[in-house]
Amino acid sequence: MATPPDSPMDEALFELEPSRVPKHRPVALEDLCRQTKFTRQEIRVMYRGFKQECPEGLVHEDSFKDIYAKFFPHGNSSLYAHYVFKAFDVNSNGAISFRDLLVTLSTLLRGSIYEKLRWTFKLYDINGDGCITRAELAEIVVAIHELMGRRAHQVRSTGRYGSQVEDDRKAREQVDRVFKKLDLNQDGVITIEEFIESCLKDEVITKSLQVLDSGTGL
Repeated sequence: MATPPDSPMDEALFELEPSRVPKHRPVALEDLCRQTKFTRQEIRVMYRGFKQECPEGLVHEDSFKDIYAKFFPHGNSSLYAHYVFKAFDVNSNGAISFRDLLVTLSTLLRGSIYEKLRWTFKLYDINGDGCITRAELAEIVVAIHELMGRRAHQVRSTGRYGSQVEDDRKAREQVDRVFKKLDLNQDGVITIEEFIESCLKDEVITKSLQVLDSGTGL
């Protein structure tokens, strides 16, 4: 079903559904091509999938978490999905539009290493104040541990939470190790400049980011 003319998704429909678009309207597909590194055909394909999954034209956080849960069925993805949702929500209005989704995916799949690192910094900078604190880094590390189902794995393998204390200790050590590595001047916060410089020096990080250049997936 086509989105009504005055809906939030209307501007993304101008050439995607040409038969339903008034001729005097601007061609938004061209705008999306300019704003992203996707081709017209790629945008059309992604739009059809988006409309099928999100007929209202917007993705809200609950739906976003449901999608994440399908990809990580053995862990608790809710917390990590919350932070990723905030990073995708370009306008900070509590919903992700097709344009928001497309711009972010373009950065992650086709952007330069610098662009990918800037987006990652935004993800870790939970309160958006321009720097990452130890507490913020710890929040993300905890979210990743839950996402991967490490504690759930301990329960399945031992039948109890006997390893939770050890798991927490390892998580704290990981936070301390990473924070020390990223906080170049040791002033207690990580700036965007420190983050990019540190990551570019890490061969594992740069290679993992380059893998996405082919656009084969997240």
